[in-house]
Amino acid sequence: MIKMLQQSVKLSGAMLVVGLLSHPQASLASPAMPPEPVTSAAAASAVTAPSRLELNLTRRQVTLFRDNKSVKTYPVAVGKPGWETPIGNFKVGQAFVDPPWGNPFSGGVIPGGDPENPLGRRWIGFWTDGKNSIGFHGTPNAESVGKAASHGCVRMHPKDIQELFPQVQLGMLVIVKK
Repeated sequence: MIKMLQQSVKLSGAMLVVGLLSHPQASLASPAMPPEPVTSAAAASAVTAPSRLELNLTRRQVTLFRDNKSVKTYPVAVGKPGWETPIGNFKVGQAFVDPPWGNPFSGGVIPGGDPENPLGRRWIGFWTDGKNSIGFHGTPNAESVGKAASHGCVRMHPKDIQELFPQVQLGMLVIVKK
């Protein structure tokens, strides 16, 4: 069972509690509070050519492209029926190391870096409705990768998200297609 911190997190005077809607291994999530974001300058230093991510929901794979050439493809888990990962063109809006996870029901928070944090050690957000966010993140639930298993997020093996993370920059195009 996930150990929850019994403290609230305050950000700019407002309670910020976003996260998974039910099961802690599900993925409609975002960091409970913004940890140190990766600056666009820092991220840009790792990316020297125009880049994009293409997420193929049917194949359950994300591919990094640089100069219109495929650099690497990673297996992923995507949204399950009723919680589908949104289709369309998006931009990376968040890139966090060790994002904390906030339980939307209890208000408890699992700190970033905790081995029981369902977001893992990296977060690359590309969609939000202002309350919830969807993005790429690591998962302690390795058997879910390759399946439609999340609440919309894109789960990756921890080693894969750690490899991809420094190659992503804020504002990078994310194309999600069936």
